[in-house]
Order: sequence, then C-alpha cells, then structure tokens
Amino acid sequence: MARRTKEEALETRDKLLDAAEHLFQAQGVSHTSLQDIARRAGATRGAVYWHFKDKADLFNAMMERVTLPMEASFNQEDGGRDAGCGAGVDALKRIRRVTVEALQRIVTDAQTRRVFEVATHKVEYIEELQAVRLRHLAVRHGFLSRIEQSMDAACHQTDMKLAMPTATAAQGLHALIDGLIQNWLLEPQAFDLLQVGPCVVNVYLTGLGFAGEQGACPAAGQEPSLP
Repeated sequence: MARRTKEEALETRDKLLDAAEHLFQAQGVSHTSLQDIARRAGATRGAVYWHFKDKADLFNAMMERVTLPMEASFNQEDGGRDAGCGAGVDALKRIRRVTVEALQRIVTDAQTRRVFEVATHKVEYIEELQAVRLRHLAVRHGFLSRIEQSMDAACHQTDMKLAMPTATAAQGLHALIDGLIQNWLLEPQAFDLLQVGPCVVNVYLTGLGFAGEQGACPAAGQEPSLP
C-alpha cells in the first residue's frame, strides 16, 4: 500500500510538471497560476503545495527534468566532470561536436525544445521568480566555464594564441549558439538550424584562428535548404 501511495504521488508530481510545461509555453510563466496548473493536471491546489514550495520551486523542478542542450552535450561526453578536456581528446572537435549535438537536441526532442523556449522566451524575472533567474545564471556560467576550458585545451593542442582572452571567445560562441536557437524557435521555417548552425560556428572558430572544418558550410552560391 505504501509503495502504491508513493507511486501515485510521483505520478501526480509528473502530471503537475507536464501541465506546467505546456501552460508556461502557451501563456507565459507570470500569467500562469498554480491553480491553472492544478486544474490542467486534474489535481488540487493543495497537491501543488504538497510537492512544491511555490511557483519558482515548481519551475526549477520542471527545468531539472530536462537538461538544456549545451549542458546535456557536455555531460554526455565527460560524464559530468568539470574538466575541460580529458587526455587524448581533440578539444576543437569536441567543441564542434557538442555544438552539433545541442542543435540536434533542440530540433528533434520536443520536450527539450519546449522547456528551452519557456526558459528563454516565456519567463519574466519578477520578484517571485528570482530563484529561477539564479538557476539560469548558474547553468550559463557553468557552460561558459566548460567552453573556456575546452578552448584553452584547443589552443594548447594546436600551439596557438587567440587574439582575445578565451573567456571572451567563449562568451561570443555562447551568444552565437544561443541566438541561433532563439531565432529558430521564433520561426523554425526561416532556416535549417542543423545546416546553418554548424556553418556559422565553423566561420566563428575559423575567425578566432582555429583550423576550419571541411564541408561545414554550403558551397559558395549554394543557398541553405529549408526544412
């Protein structure tokens, strides 16, 4: 009986988080009440407070179910270690591979895409959601740190020095990838993210002084195909 009760509680929690994902995407975080979420999940408002302290707690629990694309790609490669690049790993190839995997995850995984859209387009960092802002910043800082470490490793492996600090280069790469994803989410029909993304990242890395990747971009005069 106790096991069944625990299973039912977990099922209710998942239903609440599923409802929150869809409502946050449809009407924004600040315009979605806990009562709205309870109603969509077929639960009571009391059930919401049984599982979550407040809306920010629920939001962060929703985020924790889906690792954001770049973070997920790094975790898949190094098992969550903080090291920028292990021995024998080609750091530049790793940066490119992580980028492509992140873009693929956004395009092919509906839940990841939905949660990323909520986190970037549907949340206002008002007072009640400051915990959400802090979590977003923590994830961003973690990603930037790992990209910077990988760039340091790539410079060491190729015996080159960037014209800017690797921390600045990492900021630029993050802005590029984040901007590509956000613009694609606004209008997925506008361009093929899986074709355009690797191409512009290749151009950026080449501009930093790293070796370019053959075949990363369409030939001159060839228009990228739409999905």
